[in-house]
Amino acid sequence: QVQLVESGGGSVQAGGSLRLSCAVSGYIIWRNCMGWFRQAPGKEREGVAAIYSDGSTPFYADSVKGRFTISQDIAKNTMYLQMNSLTPEDTAMYYCAAGSVTRSTACHGGTSFPFWGQGAQVTVSS
Repeated sequence: QVQLVESGGGSVQAGGSLRLSCAVSGYIIWRNCMGWFRQAPGKEREGVAAIYSDGSTPFYADSVKGRFTISQDIAKNTMYLQMNSLTPEDTAMYYCAAGSVTRSTACHGGTSFPFWGQGAQVTVSS
């Protein structure tokens, strides 16, 4: 059984930082695509970042480039999202996702992921 469990969400003031973690069990993240998505109330889900474990450049949405960093610890089968310079516009439920792709360039914010976590709330106040 595949399980993805997010942690690290919370409330911060604008300009602050948070780090989300996604612990994966029942699925090996090595050589697979991992992604972070977010959804704010009344808005569509947005692909925030994605990473493939071959050293290729991760995908970032324009809205988070330069502020968010995606990474993974293969030994711990865990993915992270370091979020800096947070703004109220970053307030959303954040989800991690996992799936296989045929090549690293297919790992991005539009990838179809079969496995999802339950979400972690991030709230940024002004």
